[in-house]
Amino acid sequence: MRALRSELSKLLSLPFTWIAVATGLIMPIGITAITRATGDPRADSSFSEFGLGVAGVIVLGVVIISSEYTTEGEESASSRQITTTLTVTGSRLKAMIAKALALIIATVALWIPGMAGVQTVMMFSGDPRAFAFDAQTLGQVLGTLVYWVLTALLAFALTMIVRNGIIPMAVLVANSSAVAVTYLLARGLAPANYLPDLAGLRMFTTIDTNVEIAPLAGGVIMAAWVAGLLVVAGIVFTRRDA
Repeated sequence: MRALRSELSKLLSLPFTWIAVATGLIMPIGITAITRATGDPRADSSFSEFGLGVAGVIVLGVVIISSEYTTEGEESASSRQITTTLTVTGSRLKAMIAKALALIIATVALWIPGMAGVQTVMMFSGDPRAFAFDAQTLGQVLGTLVYWVLTALLAFALTMIVRNGIIPMAVLVANSSAVAVTYLLARGLAPANYLPDLAGLRMFTTIDTNVEIAPLAGGVIMAAWVAGLLVVAGIVFTRRDA
C-alpha cells in the first residue's frame, strides 16, 4: 500500500498528468457536444468519442514510466528517479505492480467525470441513451472503461520495454486520431483488425472493415495483447540495469 500511495503521489506531481486530465475530459465531452449540435443526436449509437479521448490515458501510461528515467544529463544515471524508486520498494516486480495499479486508479478516476460529462451532454441534446440502463448501452459504457484501462496499460508496457516515452506517445497518440494507421491497414489487410486498438474499439463502437468482431471477443483480444506486453515488460524490467 505504501508503494501504491507513493506512485499515486508521484503521478499527481507530474505536469504531464494534468495535461492528460485536460485531454481526457475535453476531447470526449467536446466531441460529443460538437457531434450532437451538428447532427441528429440519435444517429450515433456508439461512444466513439472515447476512442479519441483515450489520448489522455496514453499520456498517463507513458509518463508514469518515462518520468523515472529523466536525468539532468546524458551520463547522470545515478540521478534518475528509478534508482530511488527501486531502493525504496526493494523489488522491481513490486515497483512495477504498484505503478500499474496507480495507473489503473488514475485512469478510472479520469474516466468517471469524462463519462458523466458525455452523458450530460447527451441528455441535454435529447439523446435517449443518456443515463440509460439497458444492456446494450451499459455494455458500451463498460467497454469504454475497459478500453481506456487497457490502452493505458498498453502505453505503460511499451514505455517500460523501450525505456523512452517519446516513441510510444507519438505512435499511440497519432494512432488514436481520427485517421488511425491501424484502421487504414485493416481496410486492406484482414489480420490488422486483430491489433489491440482496433479489436478493443469493438467493445463500444463499430469499425467499418470487412472483418466482424463481437464486442466481447474484441475485449478479450485486446486484453491478450496487453497481458503479453506486460509479461515482456516485466521480464525486461526485472533483468536489465536500472
